[in-house]
Amino acid sequence: MARLKVGLVFGGRSGEHEVSVVSARSVARALNSERYQVIPMAIDRRGRWADAATAEFVLGSSGDRADGVVAFEGILPIDPRLLQGDVDVVVPILHGPFGEDGTIQGLCEMLDLPYVGCNVEASAITMNKVTTKRLLREAGLPVVPFVVVEREEGPAPAENRIRSLGLPLFVKPARLGSSVGVSKVKSWDALASALALAFRFDDLVVVEAAVDAREIEVAVLGGTTPVVSVPGEVVPGHEFYDYADKYLDNACQLLAPAPLAREQGELVRRLAWQAFRACACDAMARVDFLLDRHTGNFFVNELNSIPGFTPISMYPRLLALSGVSYAELLDRLISLSLNRHRRRQELAAAAQQPLTERLGSGG
Repeated sequence: MARLKVGLVFGGRSGEHEVSVVSARSVARALNSERYQVIPMAIDRRGRWADAATAEFVLGSSGDRADGVVAFEGILPIDPRLLQGDVDVVVPILHGPFGEDGTIQGLCEMLDLPYVGCNVEASAITMNKVTTKRLLREAGLPVVPFVVVEREEGPAPAENRIRSLGLPLFVKPARLGSSVGVSKVKSWDALASALALAFRFDDLVVVEAAVDAREIEVAVLGGTTPVVSVPGEVVPGHEFYDYADKYLDNACQLLAPAPLAREQGELVRRLAWQAFRACACDAMARVDFLLDRHTGNFFVNELNSIPGFTPISMYPRLLALSGVSYAELLDRLISLSLNRHRRRQELAAAAQQPLTERLGSGG
């Protein structure tokens, strides 16, 4: 049987560019070479696509840490192999804007290519912290109190609403990852500068009540037999899990499984599955929680539709602890993408029939 040609898309314009490359290397090595032919497709920091030889070199020559990633420059507006039918399925290992926000997923839809991960809708939802929180709250799931501030509104009219949250606060761009532009505000004098920083990255900002909390993560793998993993815990090396803690100094610890009571573990897994469904996720997501140290209450913090896939990333680690190996995880994700694509083709074919045929004669 011919091998499936897997277009492995990595790099990208976000602050997690290097992590994406490291994740892609791990994915390429884990894919069964007897079943899959890996076709590397690299996007540089400007959003330009590398030629085939450069993409192959970057994937093969980069190290297994973010600080060992080979720098490169793309020369193409898009990889022509996507347009020429040279891939059977796309595996986007991209993070943040232009990666897990529905844009690369929409491109695949336009090109009629199956792709791994959440669909366009869920990708866009989970990238937007405001939309995510509103949907979670509507579904009756616990979220920390928050206020939304739009650039046009300005900080002054929103100040009374923000002050109702009390101190301390977190101020975050609504549609950005990697903790870029995030500030912890401990005094009202610092609020204006925190908002100004967040507005440098987005026109929409979310302000949240800060909770003295442990950070708990759960991996969800969708499908007809979904898997909700055992929970893990992130122990920040800084005051909170910021950009430097994630990518620069490796000060944080990842505990898998998390040291939780059995009842807590069962509860957070139920909440993870409910959050996955509430945000229309259909393939994979890592659901991140805050566990209040004083009350023991869980709050859904966010969902990541393309979590890290490095050898030490929490998503594959938690699923491995839950009985799904790295290689099996990739097999299942590719299978899910092909099945979804077939269903959509069937729906598209049905939509082309005359309406009277689709509705029946009606008697």
